[in-house]
Formats: sequence, structure tokens, C-alpha cells
Amino acid sequence: MPVPLPKGVELTQAGGKVRVKGPKGELSLALHPEVEVKVVEGEARVSSVTEAQGARAIAGTTRALLSNMVSGVAKGFERKLELVGVGYRAQAQGKKLNLTLGFSHPVAFPVPDGITIETPSQTEILIKGADKHKVGQVAADIRRYRPPEPYKGKGVRYAGEKVVLKEAKKK
Repeated sequence: MPVPLPKGVELTQAGGKVRVKGPKGELSLALHPEVEVKVVEGEARVSSVTEAQGARAIAGTTRALLSNMVSGVAKGFERKLELVGVGYRAQAQGKKLNLTLGFSHPVAFPVPDGITIETPSQTEILIKGADKHKVGQVAADIRRYRPPEPYKGKGVRYAGEKVVLKEAKKK
């Protein structure tokens, strides 16, 4: 399947690397030696050089990564987290996210390059960026500080995540 290149997105190849540049940023990907990328009529086509099963699998993975890169530099990706619990708060300050998660100390999360974090309210965190992998990893790192616990559901959860609560022990 070809990857369509929207207007304003350009794809260049050099030295076994593919660079995708667009309005939201620039991303690069190192190509496997058994995979080649050709740009034909505003579409990127990924194919395997050999007919080995592993080469076809790597070509499919490369196509998916390239598609994510193109949509990332064109539209961007975002992930939303919710804080559930009394006194749980988040506040974005420059390149730092300050979290109050019920510990004896506040947690200061450093925001990596290429990622922007917004806090529309004290219990919502919005993570935005062009790299899908990096956005998801930052969301997972923040969630790892206090994952939702199974008895009251308190903690950091993804927006729309359903936490199955356990029943308390009865006498």
C-alpha cells in the first residue's frame, strides 16, 4: 500500500535514511538494507529488495512507521491523561510538568524535546508532538508514577480508560 504525501510534506532519502519534513516538524528513519522506498506521483511506496519472509515483514513495518511519520509531521499526535484522586494535580511550567500524586514530595517530570505538554485543568494532561512513539512513551512514563489502583481507581489513567475495580474484602 502506498503512503500518500499530503501538501506541505516532503520526503527525502540519503545514505539509508528517510527524512520527512512538514509543518509540525521533521522526523527521520533509518532504513533496513532489505527495504527500499520510492516516491512516485506524491506517494511513497515501500518494497522489499529480496523475497524472503523476513524482508516482507520489515517492509510492512517500515511502511507503517513511514505512514505514522507523515501523519505526525502533517497533523501531529496527542494523548490525554486524567488524574483521579483527592489532591492529585498537574501543572505545566515551561519544560517541566509538576505533579502532586499523593507522595510526600512533588514530582517534577522533565519534558523531552519535540513534545509539548498542556494542562487545560488541574486533573487533565494533554501531550502533543509529531512523533507517535515519543508521545506514547511520555504518556506511559507519566502514568508509571501512579498507575490506577484496583480498589478505588485512584491514579493517572489514559482518557477513556476503564479501570475494573475489585471488591473489598468482607468479614
